[in-house]
Amino acid sequence: AAAVVSISRFPDLPEENPEGVLEAVLGAPGDPNVEVAKILMREGIEEEHPPEAIAEAEAFGGEVPAEALEGRTDLTHLPMPTIDPEDARDHDDAVWVVREEDGSYRAWIAIADVSHYVRPGSALDQAALARGNSIYLPDRAIPMLPRALSSNLCSLLPGVVRLCLCVEVELDPAATVRRARVIEGYIRSVAKLTYPGVARALGFTAEPPRSPEAEAYRNDLQVMWDLARLLRGRRMRRGALDLDLPEAKVVLDPETGAPVDVQKRSHDPGVAKAYQLIEELMLLANETCAQFVVDQSIPTVFRYHAPPDQAKLERFATMCGELGLAFDPEDAADPKKLSVFLKKLDAHPQKQVLHMLLLRAMKQAVYDVANVGHFGLASSAYLHFTSPIRRYPDITAHRAIRAVLRGERVDRSEAAIERLREAAIMASERERKAMEVEREVVDLHRALVMRSRLGDIFEGTVTGIVGTGVYVNIEDPFVDVLVRMESLGPDQYEIDDEGLRVIGLRSGDRIAIGDSMLVQIEDVAILRRTIYGRRLAGAGASDEPRPRRARRDAANARATRRVKTSKSTKAAKGAKASKGGKGAKGGKGTKVRKKQR
Repeated sequence: AAAVVSISRFPDLPEENPEGVLEAVLGAPGDPNVEVAKILMREGIEEEHPPEAIAEAEAFGGEVPAEALEGRTDLTHLPMPTIDPEDARDHDDAVWVVREEDGSYRAWIAIADVSHYVRPGSALDQAALARGNSIYLPDRAIPMLPRALSSNLCSLLPGVVRLCLCVEVELDPAATVRRARVIEGYIRSVAKLTYPGVARALGFTAEPPRSPEAEAYRNDLQVMWDLARLLRGRRMRRGALDLDLPEAKVVLDPETGAPVDVQKRSHDPGVAKAYQLIEELMLLANETCAQFVVDQSIPTVFRYHAPPDQAKLERFATMCGELGLAFDPEDAADPKKLSVFLKKLDAHPQKQVLHMLLLRAMKQAVYDVANVGHFGLASSAYLHFTSPIRRYPDITAHRAIRAVLRGERVDRSEAAIERLREAAIMASERERKAMEVEREVVDLHRALVMRSRLGDIFEGTVTGIVGTGVYVNIEDPFVDVLVRMESLGPDQYEIDDEGLRVIGLRSGDRIAIGDSMLVQIEDVAILRRTIYGRRLAGAGASDEPRPRRARRDAANARATRRVKTSKSTKAAKGAKASKGGKGAKGGKGTKVRKKQR
């Protein structure tokens, strides 16, 4: 059985065993709940908040007191709805857009004022900083804030007064920003709408469910969509990247909670438009606040996304060349040129594989006190402002902006900036940890689903090559299978210099990223979160290889043999990181974070 033991004495000699105290028995290894508990314990993630933080949250009560409204702007006349996934428990944002007679727009994006409750240095603040963000698992969410705040007092629930920071933006008919301001106010949202309901109301989809509540706001939602479409067009033209990557949804047994399937989540195109509607308004608010902070020279935490890794772009260019696509790696330094190239891939049969390879070339966005821009959004100034219930950096941005709005002295000292820098580093680390935990839990559930499929045969696509073998992605169930080198066939296989294919040294057999492969499930290692398979004859592009080139490549592989373990390890991490695991929140499926731009 898996157990928790506190070690009280470490041995002095290697043949001795450590001594400790049994704290808890978790259960049988391989049990879903036990394995998830082990992951959370290993990463130091506690589901319960510290008692002091819970006490502080509950002390605020369930309603906003009248004195908290003093000095704030009353925005309750604006009929602002929230629009979220169907099972959302916290509502960070409410929106409203009007179109003026001249075709211009005025948008209000109200964001929950979490900073009013989470004061610097408080128990709530320390707990939120330590967590950094909320974590979403297939069967639960681990909120950054106690539920008294995250699901109630900070959440913009319909029909009740809630504190907010509201971004008001005036835009011309082409969606160019004319003027903008941030308001410290309060709202009373009018409705809790869902993405499917909005999509149905706007005629984007004929799929159920109908939402009479959304249909009552059809004309107003249409104005929101018209503005969102213009904003999206402007973003795409300036070079924002739009990578289409598959997402995984873990389906759980409603009674036992055990995983029964892992599906490839495919959003109804109409519902995807409803997501875009909110995404564009949130991006507008984030960029507006970033520019406000820059103009006011306020120290805060920005969102930084660096240009892609040049060496990985070279590999991507090689892959493009193999598929008959011309791509100059130097063009990738210009987001606009890279965006134009991505548009050309829309109709390409290998679109998803190419998007995945390009994602591997991208660097992960991080938090920083320096404003150095966001490559993926082609934005010169960007920060996170719109999700303070689930992200700590948003609270930091709120505090900085509120200080200016209230005319308070802004601490621009080196010590203050250093504290922000430490908070930014911690937030980046916590975000990475949350993503890794979410990904590992999805991989765990994939392995649990596939242990009942031993011997089954599937056709998949090669999506990654590592030192131990190749990863093959299967669509249904949506899992990744590791086919080890010795399971590829009766040959000795090595990786070529680019790391894009493996080559049989005797036969010249070539297996490249993007090839089809027929695999049979051989084994499932629950503790490694890995599914193993073997390649079956008669599948894949390599069964009819180009003999001369294949043999030449095999000879080159024999001559060089320069695949180092460190490279293999990095490649393995890259291949693992590219797996599905992010899906929209919904039902008893995988709950995941909203896009972390």
